[in-house]
Amino acid sequence: MRVSDFHFDLPEELIAQHPPAMRGASRMLVLSREQGAGNGEQQPGALIDAQFRDLPDYLRAGDLLILNDSRVLPARLFATRMGLATQANSPQPSGVIEVLLTEQIEGEAAGANVWRTLVKPARKVRPGETLLFHDAASGPEPALTAEVVGAGEFGERTLRFAPVEDFYGTLGRIGHMPLPPYIHRDQGGEADSEEDRERYQTVYSQQVGSAAAPTAGLHFTPEVLGQLEARGVEVRYLTLHVGLGTFQPVRVSELKDIRLHAERFTLPAETAEALNRALAEGRRIVAVGTTTTRTLEHIAARGGPGAVEPHSGSTSIFLGPGHRFRIVSGLLTNFHLPESTLLMLVSAFAGREAVLAAYAHAIREGYKFYSYGDCMLIL
Repeated sequence: MRVSDFHFDLPEELIAQHPPAMRGASRMLVLSREQGAGNGEQQPGALIDAQFRDLPDYLRAGDLLILNDSRVLPARLFATRMGLATQANSPQPSGVIEVLLTEQIEGEAAGANVWRTLVKPARKVRPGETLLFHDAASGPEPALTAEVVGAGEFGERTLRFAPVEDFYGTLGRIGHMPLPPYIHRDQGGEADSEEDRERYQTVYSQQVGSAAAPTAGLHFTPEVLGQLEARGVEVRYLTLHVGLGTFQPVRVSELKDIRLHAERFTLPAETAEALNRALAEGRRIVAVGTTTTRTLEHIAARGGPGAVEPHSGSTSIFLGPGHRFRIVSGLLTNFHLPESTLLMLVSAFAGREAVLAAYAHAIREGYKFYSYGDCMLIL
């Protein structure tokens, strides 16, 4: 299949620029994969316009709901650049560089703080240079300093940060939420807002490490989670830290040539036990978001026969049409970009024609798209 097979036209006014006024007040389009999914007796491919607050009505006692509890880093930073030629003699900063931290690299020497990043403009940032990160509280001295120690394609750079007493505390002070480029906040020099710092984070986030939010989870409130558990839905968590793959567009024309960057995950013991029970008993396993889905299907594909074991690792799995889902039997997800690997994943789960028809319906009905937009439940 070709990447262009997943194209659709989206009016710009349907790209959500802000979250709904109240968390959880989103619309939800329900797509049936099987006879009798959800309320009533829908035919496969049938669509129902609903609200996210209706989610407990579409799940049933015994369902296992899996969410990604990764917490978003304030990973968008702004630096000034030290030119190679000036470093030896009273260096003066030159040029503003935008830096997005995408992954802290594992396996470095103790005490090292090395990150994969995306920078722009990348052509100005070369190995051996130093980047300085200032804030008003630190005065003339930089709050953070990093050496460029590696360069890759498409703006990828590896940075080694100099030791500081509280790196994450400093990051929380000077960093901005890594909003996607289709959300515009740069009026007056602001890269995000106070609203973004709260709402571009799930209410159940725990494990710090993502460079983007697992956006299907942004709809959840403590009240909805309580309603689900009261109904008998089992709720469990895993962690997948969203990294570089989320920010890189597809640059090939055929699906068979797609290669994703690896992202780190952790499957806790209690979630592994819940998965094993649900699989043994034939109960539905509903994934919240494409990150959760990729993690579960990676575990199924790489684990072989036998019980699911708690563990940590990384996954670069691509789920496209033709994939046989072994764990996930339901999916809650936002509406995704045209020709994106996330749209391909949803199409693999529910069928390309059915998903594109659902997207066409959502556009006609004025659903909001992307990170701060509405959601779709597929059962």
